[in-house]
This record gives sequence, structure tokens and C-alpha cells, in this order.
Amino acid sequence: MSSSPPSSALTIAERIDRLAEVAVRTGLNLKEGQQLIITAPLDAVPLVRRITEHAYRTGASLVTTLYNDDESTLARYRFAPDSAFDTAATWLSHGMAAGFREGAARMAITGGNPSLLSGQNPERISRAGKASSAAGRQAMEIITNFEVNWNIVAAATPAWAAQVFPDLPEDQAVERLWQAIFATSRILNDDPVSEWVEHNARLHRRADKLNGLNFAALHFSGPDTELTVGLADGHRWVGGSNEARNGIVCNPNIPTEEVFTTPHRLRVDGHVRSTKPLSWQGTMLDDIRVVFRDGQITEARAGKGEDVLQRMIGTDEGAPRLGEVALVPHSSPISQSGVLFHNTLFDENAASHIALGQAYAECMFDAVGIGEQALNERGANSSMIHVDWMIGSAETSVYGVNADNERIPLMIDGEWTDAA
Repeated sequence: MSSSPPSSALTIAERIDRLAEVAVRTGLNLKEGQQLIITAPLDAVPLVRRITEHAYRTGASLVTTLYNDDESTLARYRFAPDSAFDTAATWLSHGMAAGFREGAARMAITGGNPSLLSGQNPERISRAGKASSAAGRQAMEIITNFEVNWNIVAAATPAWAAQVFPDLPEDQAVERLWQAIFATSRILNDDPVSEWVEHNARLHRRADKLNGLNFAALHFSGPDTELTVGLADGHRWVGGSNEARNGIVCNPNIPTEEVFTTPHRLRVDGHVRSTKPLSWQGTMLDDIRVVFRDGQITEARAGKGEDVLQRMIGTDEGAPRLGEVALVPHSSPISQSGVLFHNTLFDENAASHIALGQAYAECMFDAVGIGEQALNERGANSSMIHVDWMIGSAETSVYGVNADNERIPLMIDGEWTDAA
């Protein structure tokens, strides 16, 4: 890191600059001559500008930012003709995919209003989501196959802060949210890059141990949850930094506290209840309860947002099946912060979770170049969506199940055991 004042003396603006440097150096590990494509909400401009500066200082050849605006998105739902919701900017998505194929890195800045589309027509939300997912399939496959270095980082925005801290005035809510982002993104000490090296090493050790145990399945047990998640043949546990297929080691998520792998799309059975709300496509879903049989959701309910949940799992053939399972201790810094972020980047790192939809090729051994069909035959799922939702808590225990059907405790009441 460049010479700077002690972390305790930094202003919000200086901390934003430090977050930007960590995002470029640790999150992306951007290389000289590499292009960078950023997507961000309009209110994230201060962070985007600092990231852009650090990217050019690192040697980026070109930084291109695509902004999204919540009010413009709402205008579509309020005023556009009904036929408009089957349309997506395919040309733009294909252009981004072309950029990635030419070697550009990808950065997504999250921070939009998590409840933006609450109250809007669920059928229109579903149609727009399907159109967008179909248009973005090429770019999504490049990311899920980990062909380029990529990163997601967060910016505090007024709309998001109002959801997290509804009782505070706007300026105080935004400042509180920034402070929560800084703390959970591990940039509060004077050398956050070194802290991330140490944190990545801890996650790597955990993933290596789980790979050595080579479980056939995981079993989750907790309130309204008895779920067995079979693991894909040749599944690989990963966590923290990882090497993309372009040879660059990056941290896809800042923050991150998870180790995760690939479930077998045909071997998930039981029932499970969510432990935290989920924001998906601008709609809040809560108290999700589903039943799996032979890998597929056969029953699905939600206390809030059930229409959207049903349309989500109806996106395509792979949407009601799992593409990821992740373990996170209840003692993670994000969980212990006591903040419900209403944002998956953070909330998924506060609790163990599962994800419906597309699997990550990086979570399979010997997966380079074998193709989607071969991955499917080994159990990896394919879909236009990838939606994480939280199922862990201080009351949830997780057991590894080996080939002899022996159950080994990995987490008891949300915390790692010595076996893991």
C-alpha cells in the first residue's frame, strides 16, 4: 500500500480511496495493459472514480463504466408498454462478453435499492429478468467459468442505507453503512492488503481440509431444516482468492467469509427454511421454505415475495436445482456486526447458504475444457440464474457424509468443529 495516514485518522473519503485500492490490487489484481469494465449505480460515483484512478495507476489501458439508475428503472415499470418487458439490451451484454474474451477484467459495484421493485407487477419483473438473463448468458458463462479476473465490491448509497438503517437521517445512515462496509471488507487496519493475504490463507486451509475429506454429501439440520445436499462428482472446495483461467489470482468477492463447492444437481433431498431475507431483482423475499426431491424443488413458499420466488424457480430447467453450497460460521465478522445488509454480497457471508441455478466451474476438479455436457454428467447444474439465499444460523448444524454414509460433524450450532 502507498504511504498514508493511520487508519484510525482517515476520513470517509480517504477510507473509500483505501477500499478502491484494495478492490483493484487484491480484488482484481489488475495487470498492466488490462482493460477494466465496471458496472455501478449512479450514487457509487465517488468509489468508481477512486477505483478508476487506482486502475490507471496500476497500468490499466482503459476503464469503461456502465451506470444504472434506480429512477430510470422504475420509469420503465411505470410507463413502458407491457410488451417492453420481454426486451433486453442483448447488444450490450454481447459487447461485455466480447470485452471479457479480449481479456478485460470485470468489476461490479453493488449498492442499489434492495426493494426498488417492491410493489411492481411480479409478472413483469419475471419477464424482464428472464430477458436480461438470456441476453447476459454469454457474459455470465465467462464469469462462472472463471475465465477472467473479476470482483464485486460495495458502495453505500442513500436508498440502500435507508433500508439498513431506517431510523436514521439520510446522512447518518449513509455514514453508518460506509463504516459497516469498511469493517467487513477488512480495510480498517493500516495494511489491509496484508490482512487479506492472511485471511485468504485461512480460507485456503479450510478448503484444502474439506477437499481432503472428500465428502459425498452434506446434511443441514436446524429449525424447519433437514436437508441433504449431495456433492458433485469431482467437486472442489474453494474460498478466498483463486486463480482465474487467465492466470491472474483474484478475490471475486470483497468481503468474503465462505468456503463453497458444487452440489450434485440430482442428489438434493429434504426441506429447508431461509434464515435471512433475500433481495432479488429489486424485490424482498423472506421466510422462504422449499422441499427438494431428487435435486429439484417440488414445493416452494415464502412469507414475503412468494410470487417472485415462484417465477424465479421457473426461469428455466436448471433454476429449481442447486448450483452452489457454502459454509460460513455464525461467528463471521458480518454476522457478529449485527447488521442485516439486505444485500447478498454481505448477508451470504454471515451464514451458510445455497444457491439456485448455475454452478461455478472453478468448484470442480479437472474442469478446464471439458464442456458443459461433461460437467452436467458429473452433477454440475446449468441455468441462466445464480441466486444465493441463507440457510445457516446459530441453531444450524452441518454434517459431512462420507461414501460409507458415516456422518461427521463439521458445524455445531453454527460453528466449525475440530473435524473441519
